[in-house]
Amino acid sequence: MKNNFSILTYFKKDRWVKPYFKKYRKMLFLALFLGFLTFFCAGALMFNSGYLISRAASLPENILLIYVPIVLTRAFGIGRPVFRYLERLISHNWVLKMTSDLRLKLYNALEKEGIFLNDHYKTGDILGLLSEDINHIQNLYLRTVFPTAIAFILYIFIVIGLGFFSLTFAFWMLLLLAVIIFLFPLVSVLINGAHQEQQKSARNELYSTLTDNVLGVSDWMVSQQGKRFVAHYERKEVELREIDRLIKRNDRRHNFFLQLFFGVIAMALVVWTSQRFVGDHGGAANWIAAFVLTLFPLIDAFAPLSDAAQETNIYKDSIQRLNRLPQADIQKMSVPNLLTETANFDLEVKSLNFSYEGAGKKVLENLNLTIPFKEKIAILGKSGSGKSTFAALLRGDLKPDSGSVELNHFPTSDFGDAMSKYMGVIHQNTYLFHTTVLNNLRIGREKAEEAEVWQVLEQVGLKEMIERLPEGINTMVDEAGLRFSGGERHRLALARILLQQAPIIILDEPTLGLDPITENQLLDTFFEVLQEKTVIWITHHLQGVSHSDRVIFIEEGRLEMSGSSGELLVTNARYRSLMAIDQGTA
Repeated sequence: MKNNFSILTYFKKDRWVKPYFKKYRKMLFLALFLGFLTFFCAGALMFNSGYLISRAASLPENILLIYVPIVLTRAFGIGRPVFRYLERLISHNWVLKMTSDLRLKLYNALEKEGIFLNDHYKTGDILGLLSEDINHIQNLYLRTVFPTAIAFILYIFIVIGLGFFSLTFAFWMLLLLAVIIFLFPLVSVLINGAHQEQQKSARNELYSTLTDNVLGVSDWMVSQQGKRFVAHYERKEVELREIDRLIKRNDRRHNFFLQLFFGVIAMALVVWTSQRFVGDHGGAANWIAAFVLTLFPLIDAFAPLSDAAQETNIYKDSIQRLNRLPQADIQKMSVPNLLTETANFDLEVKSLNFSYEGAGKKVLENLNLTIPFKEKIAILGKSGSGKSTFAALLRGDLKPDSGSVELNHFPTSDFGDAMSKYMGVIHQNTYLFHTTVLNNLRIGREKAEEAEVWQVLEQVGLKEMIERLPEGINTMVDEAGLRFSGGERHRLALARILLQQAPIIILDEPTLGLDPITENQLLDTFFEVLQEKTVIWITHHLQGVSHSDRVIFIEEGRLEMSGSSGELLVTNARYRSLMAIDQGTA
């Protein structure tokens, strides 16, 4: 049972699956008890039925002699489906509660990576985590933990029960059932375990391959190599289907021999009961059918053990992948309601140091900065200088190694989701969902009145364009917002921010990829509409930098220059050189 021991070693340090055993232990024990009662009633029903049929066939002198077995047969017949229903209800409720918490924990763990998610994980890996791994953990309970625990309880109960009749036969049944409980699962693991690991690996590879190529589908089309990709993907699917075929073939063989062995146990029961009861003046022979028939419903309890054992390798891989994610403990923190306490929203950065785990090098080092409310500040720096990391620290998505980032003297990392009340972000790539324009804008504030939506559309210069759409504000947006140009999508993002009513706005290179004319028009709109708010503008070049009250330049994680654009043009030679390069006059 190498795989079973292997998965147990992962459970010792597990932070994802093991905690729910304790959290929902009462429901777990109740589900196991009801599962035991289900099979107990099924076995008892066949036991009573076998005895009743044999006893009735021996022409009892009085119907009262078989009245008790008749009543018990009815009771166990009703009890079996009732306990089965309750067991399914409790066990699935338990698993759904667990997977609900697990999904929430997973989403929080992925959210912790925030804008750096794609740097650490492939899209296919994320899809694998969300679809495959959570389902495998769910099956760990439904198809492994519950059946195995119930089978072991029944195993002990059967052996002890037979011990009251014959210690010798109880010992032999201990050995025979041990073959089903231990030997058959071990053989199943040895035969199919590796195939199932290959199956899961192949599926994860298909997720990664498909997502990677779908994201780059335009390049496949331009290069006219689409057929080659499809052929490659189909070959991978054929390999996966071949693995599936091998697993199913081995399962059929395994089940055939398992059923044969159950037949051996049934014959052993026939022999034992014949010797044990027939010599007892014939009347006790009624017990032969009772004991033998009891075995058949119990097959359903022991048969799934092999499948449960061979899937442990899949669960082990899922547990490994989940535990490699960052820990994301969900804590409810008490954060101040600054919207009612003050009208000022000053940001202070004090002796800020930050580095990514395992990177060694500091991304930001000893950074000090004060951003008063309503100031317009442009943050410049070459790629990799730490601009995006600095923005994530400002929002509280990351915690500094030392120093602090504070909004009105409260650490921004303490705000959690409440930060959306105070800080809005417009990214490079504005995403529009496949729903109405109205619903897309109400992401900023779900309960915004339609009149407010039209008002912000007018502010960002889109009112007339939206009015010309087939259904106006209720027009459906094409998937990914393909109906709108890049500039229009950014204006819609600005409208969302205005509805959100956050006092601080981060512009994370919002004009990247736009032509110079559209870029200038968009920047004019941004700074005109946001004049009563703090604007933190992260940019890679100096186009439109005159809109800012202050320009800072971050290089190698340090603050290299700070001042208004006009001041820096006079006092800083490097800034003059950068401006000349940006304007093409160098």
